[in-house]
Amino acid sequence: MKELTVQELKAKMDQQEDFQLIDVREELEYDICNLKGELIPMGSIFDHVDNISKDKPVIIHCKAGGRSAAVINELEKRYGFTNLYNLKGGIQEYARSVDSSLTQY
Repeated sequence: MKELTVQELKAKMDQQEDFQLIDVREELEYDICNLKGELIPMGSIFDHVDNISKDKPVIIHCKAGGRSAAVINELEKRYGFTNLYNLKGGIQEYARSVDSSLTQY
């Protein structure tokens, strides 16, 4: 599985690169803090496969990286995605290393 560090994500955001950011946490978690990604909770991700780009990098994250890794493994296995990246350490690591203004929970 391909991974991206939080520093690499920040650089992509700063450079306004073209990528899709998907948050697979629950809505309650998203409301606490988010990276302005598209919210598609893990439990409904397979109902929204058509919303996931195959034409550009897709960075998927959760709180710490476990749920997003599981989602990526299944999407690659079931649907043949090759452009998915797991955010290493999830939003927790982003809050620790990049943006301390994010609420940690």
